[in-house]
Amino acid sequence: MPENKPMNLVIILSDQHNKRMLGCYGNEKIKTPNLDRLGAEGVCFDNAYCNSPICVPSRAVFATGDFASRHGYWDNAHAYGGEVKSWGGRLSEEGYSVTAIGKLHYKNESPRTGFTDQRIPLNIKNGVGDVYGAIRDKEITRYQFRDALLTAGAGESDYITYDREVARRSAEYLKTEGIGKEKPFVLYVGFVTPHFPLIVPQEYLDLYPDEEAIRLPVQFEPEEWNHHPVVEDYRRYCGTEQVSRTQAIHAIRTYYALCSFMDEQVGVVIKALQDAGLDGCTRILYSADHGDTMGDHGVYFKSTMYEGSVGIPLILKGPDIPAGKRQDTIVSLADVYPTVLDCVGIEADEADRRLPGSSLIPYAKGEKEERTAFSEYYSQGIYTAMFMLRKGPYKYVHYVGERPQLFDLEKDPLEQEDLAERPGYEKVTGLMYDELKQIADAEHLEEESKAAQRRLLEAHGGREEFLRNFKPTLFSPIPKLDGE
Repeated sequence: MPENKPMNLVIILSDQHNKRMLGCYGNEKIKTPNLDRLGAEGVCFDNAYCNSPICVPSRAVFATGDFASRHGYWDNAHAYGGEVKSWGGRLSEEGYSVTAIGKLHYKNESPRTGFTDQRIPLNIKNGVGDVYGAIRDKEITRYQFRDALLTAGAGESDYITYDREVARRSAEYLKTEGIGKEKPFVLYVGFVTPHFPLIVPQEYLDLYPDEEAIRLPVQFEPEEWNHHPVVEDYRRYCGTEQVSRTQAIHAIRTYYALCSFMDEQVGVVIKALQDAGLDGCTRILYSADHGDTMGDHGVYFKSTMYEGSVGIPLILKGPDIPAGKRQDTIVSLADVYPTVLDCVGIEADEADRRLPGSSLIPYAKGEKEERTAFSEYYSQGIYTAMFMLRKGPYKYVHYVGERPQLFDLEKDPLEQEDLAERPGYEKVTGLMYDELKQIADAEHLEEESKAAQRRLLEAHGGREEFLRNFKPTLFSPIPKLDGE
């Protein structure tokens, strides 16, 4: 293993960023110069995945290094609250400075989450979160999702204001507090864009004047869709089956603009690091909690196992990290926990070694390994639990009670051909299912998740009472900012 010198670490996590919406991941139309530069000066991981394609469970994995189902983080109302030790907690115990600025999407600001300092944290609403997402049946359509597409366009939103403030405070920290520490520090920076609402200042829309130049989603037309029953019901749930070509392209253009806005905020943080003279002793890790399919296969947003949703960008840069390299080893957000320990020089203890992840630093330095990525989902828009394994060229998606899906991502990177029921692939499907069983008891977890969700609804008066009295929301409100 290459020698690893302890260094500072800046983790930048965005929300809902499709990795194909980055120049350094091959998109020639999008304007993301700061992240592209980060990729050119570091290593881009081409096969990185979130472990649950929705905010709260994914961020629980990010914090704990363990799969969400092992600790009951099922959906956007079952949030991390420090019940399991985080990497922040490990560092805090060892006397390291661990500061969080921005979106966390935890249960609350409890110090048990591990940060020695939390600034303007955005967590789940009122410590309760999105209880609507715990209703998993075929009777609800959340037209708010469709409306989020149809209302895309120019303007200011709370999330724009918030991310500018996150960038400003992060830059201020690096310039005034990041210098002169005895031990390496870890700074977590959490942006909420490009998560919807699809509202962005006009200047960023102006970067994309020609909507005709925007790529039409893969398998956009209904006759091209893979008509899997679970995916079909997700389209119905979101109310997006009838989104027109013009509406889709306009929404994608706005999403592009949001990615450019977020990229600019990343640039503010990186420039502050350089201005403070910290770039020679600091590694930077950029990633996202999950992606957004943005119309590919007739689906939008997150909540599926298509690459646009479950695949994520992941870039690692540092003075000891090779510049301009790509790494095809399969990795996931579960690898962040051991990466943080490795970065600052903390030796893993017995509990750490039982976690499923591995440090990303050796992979960034060129080590190769055959690995499997695991993702799971038990939340909104999906009436039955789904599980994903990525191993070698294959992606296997298991649905409890429904037929699986299988894609060969080397031959079919856009996932246009489901091989699960094709002759000759029975062995591959069987082997992937056998491996899944070694990681998770799918049927048991489906029962356990729905039982927890029933208890949650009962605590709010029961399903019908809850639906009568609560108005669903798609957005977690930002915290109060100084001066408001």
